[in-house]
Amino acid sequence: MSPLHLSFYAAFTLSSLGLAFHRTHLVSALLCLESMMLSMYITLSIWPVENQMASSTLMPMLMLTFSACEAGTGLAMMVATTRTHGSDQLHNLSLLQC
Repeated sequence: MSPLHLSFYAAFTLSSLGLAFHRTHLVSALLCLESMMLSMYITLSIWPVENQMASSTLMPMLMLTFSACEAGTGLAMMVATTRTHGSDQLHNLSLLQC
């Protein structure tokens, strides 16, 4: 495994650990999700180049599109939560409280 691959796997692992342990604010959860998507995008962009595969070059753009949709939905959810509950804390998002 090259050091480049190891750094992208480490970035994905650290962002997933950040998502698991820092669950207080919605903004921090969204940032961890975005860093996970960014590391996956870079890995998917480098993988076809290293393997000389032209068939999977569209996959990173598709994933980047879904990542942008996820970011927009997350920010809209954060604005709606802040307007209704007054804060962006994740414990406010319980379905039993709504």
